[in-house]
Amino acid sequence: MSLASPNPAAGRLALYWRLVRLHRPIGILLLLWPTLWALLIASHGEPDPYHLFAFIAGTVLMRSAGCAINDWADRDYDRHVERTRDRPLTAGLIRSWEAMAVFVVLSLVALMLILPMNRLTWLLAVVAAFLAASYPFTKRFLSLPQAYLGIAFGFGIPMAFAAVQDRLPQTAWALLAANIFWALAYDTEYAMVDRDDDLRIGIRTAAITFGRFDVLAVMGSYCATLALLALAGWLEELGPFYHGGLAGAAAIALYHYTLIRDRSREGCFRAFNHNNWFGAAIFAGLLLEYLIP
Repeated sequence: MSLASPNPAAGRLALYWRLVRLHRPIGILLLLWPTLWALLIASHGEPDPYHLFAFIAGTVLMRSAGCAINDWADRDYDRHVERTRDRPLTAGLIRSWEAMAVFVVLSLVALMLILPMNRLTWLLAVVAAFLAASYPFTKRFLSLPQAYLGIAFGFGIPMAFAAVQDRLPQTAWALLAANIFWALAYDTEYAMVDRDDDLRIGIRTAAITFGRFDVLAVMGSYCATLALLALAGWLEELGPFYHGGLAGAAAIALYHYTLIRDRSREGCFRAFNHNNWFGAAIFAGLLLEYLIP
């Protein structure tokens, strides 16, 4: 008696799951923490339940869409990089049009989530979609594409303030600037893993641009991140719990230095993934700030 063949639809969905990196949620978390910081601050610790749902779901959807368009843009490069050559599109397991279709569908679903919100949020959503779609191509011509990534990854911040307050106060811009430097720190760690491959195929990254000053640049970016977050705390008159969260994040950044100082692939990749705890420490400080009078 022959065994039944596997379900083709289930197999396709498994490939799409890998395409959008849902098996590696670190990218979602790196988008989610800054968005949650902004929601908590904009709402003074009392976010609207729908806003909370929409921004969490939208983060998952747009990160997934971003992975699909990234793999489509890099399909001719990824096969030359050790870490990316087994991705479904590069490996020939799905077609280019499928990756584009996944990007479009996920983006449209994310767009539907903001329909009940105000016009300013809609306008910012259009900018966010452009940033997500264009980021993969910046590696061809920008020396620091990680800074562009920081804008794209942090655009949930002004959108959250727009949705809650229908305006963009100074705090929103301070948080967005902080996120740019944070992305520059963690994505340079990520780029340090692929530096040899990227040099060979001609991709531009911060790790290549900074050269032998890469570790110094990463730590300087963490310092700028924390300084800008402290500025946001000053603007919002936040207290000791928030600053305790910043102190915890600073300790985590120092730990990352011990991981990246010898520039090993394993250490740099561990530091990149560990940035989840950097974002979580700041969120915890904010949560305690608003929960404990």
